[in-house]
Amino acid sequence: PAGNADRRDARGGGVKVGQGMIELIPVKTHIVTKRDDIADVIEKYAGPQIGPGDVVSVAESVVAITQGRYRRPEEMNPSLLAMILSRFIHVDSSCSSPCGMQCTMDEGGTLRVLMAFIVGGIAKVFGNSGMFYKLAGEQAALIDDVTGTMPPFDKVLVFGPKEPVKVAEKIKERLGCFGAAVADVNDLKRAAVLGVSDGLDPHELSRILIDNPFGNANQQTPIVIIKNYAAAVAATRG
Repeated sequence: PAGNADRRDARGGGVKVGQGMIELIPVKTHIVTKRDDIADVIEKYAGPQIGPGDVVSVAESVVAITQGRYRRPEEMNPSLLAMILSRFIHVDSSCSSPCGMQCTMDEGGTLRVLMAFIVGGIAKVFGNSGMFYKLAGEQAALIDDVTGTMPPFDKVLVFGPKEPVKVAEKIKERLGCFGAAVADVNDLKRAAVLGVSDGLDPHELSRILIDNPFGNANQQTPIVIIKNYAAAVAATRG
């Protein structure tokens, strides 16, 4: 790994990674839909700025939207179980709404989610929080409830993307960059890199992106170029 990142000005500016410097460049796009191919979008808007030593990161919700992985609440009919379980989930979680919980159950399986809820509740009594999300399947943490992403998709529930590693490899191959990543980042200092191209350290990228340089709301900047990443890693490794 390149070492801990000393982040400054996350929405564009110099960032120290180990012994090297990188730059985070958010890239504005049109409103991306399921008719778009994410690699085409990146090539169109960011292609001229991307060099062979750069890493391209893209917001996971936008990747999911291009895959058609979203549902409208008005088209759903949450079960009684989903309505009951959602009442016991923290309000900041997408699973705290009946529709969010139903989506989690549809993706992970009703029995699995129910068992995760029971075991998670017991674990929480003993001071072990977060067990529900570890057991219910990755979509429990990845689903964005309404208002969780950029308009007009702030009116729908957006699932996590499928095969993020393959998406990252496709982006790297298309753009000829050092690497690519699909990331789930928010303004609560939570960052998770869901998929990376071969040779990248997802934990290091999470540290770099922790201050959320993406703009998934009106900014419409779901792509972030990590400039000079390869050089920064090389300088650190000596």
